[in-house]
Amino acid sequence: MPHTRVLEQLKENLQTAYRKSIDADGKLDELKKAGHAKFNTIFTQDEGFSTRSNRFKPYVEELASELEKMPTDPELLPAALEQFVRKLGVLLQTLQAFKDQAK
Repeated sequence: MPHTRVLEQLKENLQTAYRKSIDADGKLDELKKAGHAKFNTIFTQDEGFSTRSNRFKPYVEELASELEKMPTDPELLPAALEQFVRKLGVLLQTLQAFKDQAK
């Protein structure tokens, strides 16, 4: 699969994460108003994010910025893609788990 196709697929997955993050952040706002959701960050540094937030959207924005700056050098691209895909996977899994728990 050419890299352009991979990047297009990642962009589509990031758009899915964005839509899910809007819903999840809305639910977190409701929980906070009800006296719940007392935490500082969603992800730890071990998960690769430099963002520190108690909402999902800033993490999506971090990934969007990384995707924009993705290297085109064939030697640098695989490592950058691996790190990006790992973080996107953690984000999507966490969003899905949150959605399942919030029902």
